[in-house]
Parts: sequence; structure tokens; C-alpha cells
Amino acid sequence: MDLDQLHTFLEIVRLKSFSKAAQTCYRTQPAISAQVRQLELELNTTLFERYGTRISLTVAGRILAEHAEQILALRRRAQDAINELEKVPRGELVIAANEATCIYVLPGVFAEFKKQFPNVQLLVDRSYGTRVVQAVLDNLADFGITQLPVQEKKLQVVKIHSDEIKLLVPPGHRLAGQGRVMPADLLGEQLLLPKTGTTRARLNSWLDSVHDELNVSMELDSTEMIKRFVMANLGLSFLAASHCQEEEAGGKLFCVPLGPEPMIRRVGLIYRKDKSLSKAALGFIQVTLDHAGNEVGIFQSLRLRASGT
Repeated sequence: MDLDQLHTFLEIVRLKSFSKAAQTCYRTQPAISAQVRQLELELNTTLFERYGTRISLTVAGRILAEHAEQILALRRRAQDAINELEKVPRGELVIAANEATCIYVLPGVFAEFKKQFPNVQLLVDRSYGTRVVQAVLDNLADFGITQLPVQEKKLQVVKIHSDEIKLLVPPGHRLAGQGRVMPADLLGEQLLLPKTGTTRARLNSWLDSVHDELNVSMELDSTEMIKRFVMANLGLSFLAASHCQEEEAGGKLFCVPLGPEPMIRRVGLIYRKDKSLSKAALGFIQVTLDHAGNEVGIFQSLRLRASGT
């Protein structure tokens, strides 16, 4: 039993004629009769009594007619709701991102998105590193925001933010006034390193030349904890400069560039290439790119790729 069969059945009931129903359904009368026979076979009952050229419903036919009306009315309501969704998007989007990104990158994006899409709920899945990528791959999150590079062919990756990883030192520290710091400058210092992630891997590589002489006193997984511990003179650490702007402006921390070259951190928006993007999802991409200062043309190319044109 399918919706087309039910529509045909109800047209016969409404018009009390197979031939007239064939005209309104743009089918031949034999095709209409075949649909009714198929229904009767599926339901194992007779739906119409035939008296020459006249027809009437059997008891089973009246029961089916009542329920068929409800089924098709429900279908119309579903279609109306979907059509309304295009006009006024609603529902939810799940964003996977780490704590620091949620605090320092996303608030402006979320605020603007909610202005434009007030009926769409944003749910944040606090994840880290590869877990962000996996959440998107597993369709547990619609979007992920994570540090680049991301090497995964199934994902669309768009750079949305960049800043610089710097050394964090408390006020008055001997390295606070340096133009840049080299790995050898950290010998004898207590270091508070990120526990895992892309930044930790890059720092390991940068510190490799003095690895055996370093004093790593703690490994931490919280940006706020790192800042608090450095301010409490428990050691030196490393963070993205954008995560420390308030503390640096207030003289509570100093951020010193790493040498010989700056360590640039790039953050990207990721989502599945094969994912069907709703109007709300496309809106989130647009708002994110606008907030990142990217040109609208980038979004247009993404939109074309997403639609397969």
C-alpha cells in the first residue's frame, strides 16, 4: 500500500466512478482498476460493491476511506511543515569544539546566528582534537571547529581563524620583555604543557632540541587552568595569543613570541562533504565565514559544491 494508491482510492470514492477517477488521476481506467485490485489483495478484502455501472463501498472500504483521509491529511501537514521550515528554519545544529574555541572564537558567531535564525537551537559538544573530527565523521555533530590541518577526504575543511601560539609568563619574569624566545631559553624553567592535541605535538617538535633537559612539571587540558597556574607562578606555558588578550591587557600575563619563526595556529570549520545542508546549516557556514572575515565568494563556491552543481 502506498500513498498514490490511497489517493486513487479516495478519488474513486469522491467521484463514485472508476472512469472519472482515471481522468482526474491522469491514468487509464485499467490502471485505476489494477491499483484497486492491488489494494484489495494486500488487505485481503473487497473494497467496492459493483452494481452494473454503479459502485458503493463495502464496510471494509468505508473503514479504509476514513483512515486514508487521515493518512493523506497527515502527509499534507508534513509537507506544509517542511515547506515552512524553508521559510522559517527551526530544529537544531550540533557543533563539536573544544572549550577554548567555545569561549574565544564562537560567542560572536553564535550571537549573530541566533539573530538570523532564532528558532534554531545550537547544541555544543565539548570535544578535543581527533574527537571533534570523529564526531563529524560519525554524524554525531553537524559541524566541527578544530585546529588544522585535518587530513580526511570525507570532510570539507574551511579555515576560519588564525592566531599565534606564544609563551605565557607571569609579570616580572626574566623572559617577559624578550622579543622572542628560543627553546634553550626555557632550560631551568618549570613548564606547564597542554596534555594532548595539535598544539602539544607542535610544541614537542619545537622543543625537541632540548627535550632531555626540560622540566615539565604538569600536563593540563584546560586553557583557563593553564592561565591561572601561570599567574600563580607555578610555571610557564603556551597558549594562543587570542586566548590571553584580557589577561595581557590587564598586566596579569605576558605573551612572548616563539622563535626563530612564529608558531601560527589555524582553526577550521569542518563538515561532511556528503551531508545534505539545510537552510540553517548553510546559514551557519555563512555567519561563520562572515565572522572570520572571509569573502562571500568563498561561501558561494561551498554552496555550489554542497548542492552538487
